[in-house]
Amino acid sequence: MEAKFYYKNAKAPVPNKPTSIGVVALIRSGDSVLLEKRMDSDRWAIIGGAIHLDESLVEGLIREVKEETGLKVQSVNLFGTFSDPSRIIAFPDGNVKRIITIAYEVEVEAYTELVCSEESRELRFIPREQLDKINIAETHIPIIQAYLENMSITLE
Repeated sequence: MEAKFYYKNAKAPVPNKPTSIGVVALIRSGDSVLLEKRMDSDRWAIIGGAIHLDESLVEGLIREVKEETGLKVQSVNLFGTFSDPSRIIAFPDGNVKRIITIAYEVEVEAYTELVCSEESRELRFIPREQLDKINIAETHIPIIQAYLENMSITLE
């Protein structure tokens, strides 16, 4: 079984666990965005994950970036909050959660390689013109769309 992502989908299952708060790191190189190919779904997603009970949003963001990429966060800037109640994830263990995601633009320290975690099949900077050609987790599509609109403004 694999994780299934739902966004504005009437066929989404009803959550059976409390709402989860997560963070994602929008890490850019030129006109490309760093994404991971998830092990639990074979879909591309933004780097990030759920916040632990004992950490702040930024602490969780720094931890997730380090765990999933090996990169050290240099600076963060709040990008946006994505809280549409139709954002649902059904996990392989049977847990179904509504998710609220806080997205940050993240600058990382200089690096020579990306290090995949056990949660990822692959890490790659995907050029903006290829983002609509890959299989992205439905809950991450609106975040990427908003970010691409913002990138258009800042690239010009």
